[in-house]
Amino acid sequence: MRNVFAFLLVGAVLGAAELLVSPADLKMELKDPKLVLLHVGSAQDYAAGHLAGAQLVTLADLSVSGENNLRLQLPPVETLREKLMKMGIEDGSRVVIYAGNDSVQSATRIWFTFDYLSLKARMLNGGLAAWKSAGFETTTETPTVAAATGLTVKGRPELVVDAGWIASRLQDSSIAIVDARLDEFYSGKNPGNMPRAGRIPGAVNVPFPSLLGPTKEFLAPKEIAMKLGSKPVIAYCHIGMQATVVYFSARLAGQDVKLYDGSYEDWSRRTELPVEQKQ
Repeated sequence: MRNVFAFLLVGAVLGAAELLVSPADLKMELKDPKLVLLHVGSAQDYAAGHLAGAQLVTLADLSVSGENNLRLQLPPVETLREKLMKMGIEDGSRVVIYAGNDSVQSATRIWFTFDYLSLKARMLNGGLAAWKSAGFETTTETPTVAAATGLTVKGRPELVVDAGWIASRLQDSSIAIVDARLDEFYSGKNPGNMPRAGRIPGAVNVPFPSLLGPTKEFLAPKEIAMKLGSKPVIAYCHIGMQATVVYFSARLAGQDVKLYDGSYEDWSRRTELPVEQKQ
C-alpha cells in the first residue's frame, strides 16, 4: 500500500511540473520561439507592465453568455480554436498563462479553457507579482502577433457538467461537490446577488483562497489533496471562475475533477432544484 501511495504522489508531482512553471524557469525560456505568453487581466494592469512578448487576454475574449444570460460560459469549440489562432497559438506552441493582477481565478479560468480543448498550457506560479518579486523585468511594449494558420483541438465535454447531471447525483457519496466560494456565500448569509441564497445540497466548502499560499502561489499537491479529499471533485462557485482554482488545484494533485460551468448562478435560478443554508 505504501508503494502505491508513493507512486501516486510521484505522479502528482510530475503532473505539477507540467502544469506550473516558476519565474526562474520561465526566464530561461523567454527566447523560445514557440513560447506564447498570455497576460490575463485588464488593459490597465497590462499597460502598467507585463512580461516581454506577452499579449493581453481577458475573460471576455474566451467566453460567451449562455442560456438564460449566464455569464462566463464556454463558447463552441471552433470559435475557441479561431480565437486562439488569432493569438498566434498553433500546434507545438508552448503556452504559459499568468495572472496580471490579484485575480488568480481569472487566469485559471483561461487555463481551464485550454484543458477543455485538450491543449497543454502552464501557469506561472504566483503570477506577475512573483515575476516582479524575483527581480525580473517587465515592459510596456505591445508585441506584434501573427495569426497561426493551424491548430488542432479536441473538445472534452466530459469535463463539464450541468444542473441536471448534479441533480441526479445529489445522493451519490462517491463524488465530492465542492463549493469554491467564501463561507459567507456558502452559508447563505450573503446571497451574492443570486436569486436564492445558499448552496447545492451536500456541497462541501473549500474556499478558493485556501488553495493558495500567502503570495498566491499554489499549494503543494500533497496539501491540496488533504483539502480536497480523495473523491472525484465537482467544482462550482458563483459563475464558474473561482471554481477553476479548485479545478486546477485538483489537476495539480492528480485528482479527477469536473466543472459545473453554470455554477450557482444557474442552480439558484432553477426554482425546482433544492438549496441548502447554514446560518
